[in-house]
Amino acid sequence: MSIDERDRLSAKRDRTARFYRVVRFLEGRGDRGAAPEEIAAAVGMSKRTVYRDLKAIEEELLLPIWSQDGRFGLADGGLLPALSLTREEAMAVFLSARLMARYADEYDPDLGAAFQKLAEGLPPVLAHHIVDSVDLLSQLRPADPGRRSIMRSLTGAWADRRVVELRYRSGTYDASKGTRRARVRPYLIEPSLTTRALYLIGFDETRAAVRTFKIDRIDSVAPTADRFELPVEGAMEGSLASAWDIISDQPRTEVRLRFSAAVAGRVQETRWHPTEIVELADDGSLSWRATIAGTVEIRSWILGWGADVEVLAPAELRAEIGAISAATAAQYSSG
Repeated sequence: MSIDERDRLSAKRDRTARFYRVVRFLEGRGDRGAAPEEIAAAVGMSKRTVYRDLKAIEEELLLPIWSQDGRFGLADGGLLPALSLTREEAMAVFLSARLMARYADEYDPDLGAAFQKLAEGLPPVLAHHIVDSVDLLSQLRPADPGRRSIMRSLTGAWADRRVVELRYRSGTYDASKGTRRARVRPYLIEPSLTTRALYLIGFDETRAAVRTFKIDRIDSVAPTADRFELPVEGAMEGSLASAWDIISDQPRTEVRLRFSAAVAGRVQETRWHPTEIVELADDGSLSWRATIAGTVEIRSWILGWGADVEVLAPAELRAEIGAISAATAAQYSSG
């Protein structure tokens, strides 16, 4: 590393340390806030630097800074209280975050920061594993600034129970629909293991129904002053339980499958859906059925079992999987 590079790195670390001290100082002042000269004295910098850092903290870190009568403070909700976790609880949170990180295709600084905070106070073995995870994450391509801004807006509206106005692009399945505007009450933000993406689930006032929005297709978000009441406790979770993955706003459909004896044991090792019922036949094959919201998401799972699974119902899904399988066979036989 050259002298210039070391100097730049040192300056960046100093700036980050100042930001941390300023935020912690304002957090401790609560509603009273502090005058610039008080911040300067507490942190050990000039009054001019205080003004510059306060602006950067708000614009770069997106922390809400208020100012009134010459005093500055950190708005409520800017920082959440620290968690006191047992070693086992910290490991459970870490494994959940690791699962999300494994499916990430870009570096999320918020996830990286959460990892680093989680490492504080943990035994060295766990802390070292977390630091290694952050290093691997940081090698991914940088997160899209526009997408991060949309995610922050949705998170804020979700937490404050505010209706949002958004512009949403239709999926590749029906691109003819173009982009539409919608007023949505954000109920949940959920990750998908199938598509490796995040989804907003909420009540679409424009369509008067609960809808699922892929966050990557949201072009803009504008939180409104209108607030909403959450659904009856447990209603959304109960609705989501019928989804195969994320989509829960489709008609309930009973799917019936038959697995060959060669894979029956593997199928039984995992509970794939809360409503599933399995029955082992005398020949070793396995009958499997479950009632799910639509059949769009389960198709790829069925196809992944190849010739070891047969769709028995519904007829439309059987025909669809049969057509895909026939087309695949024709593609390979033509070579």
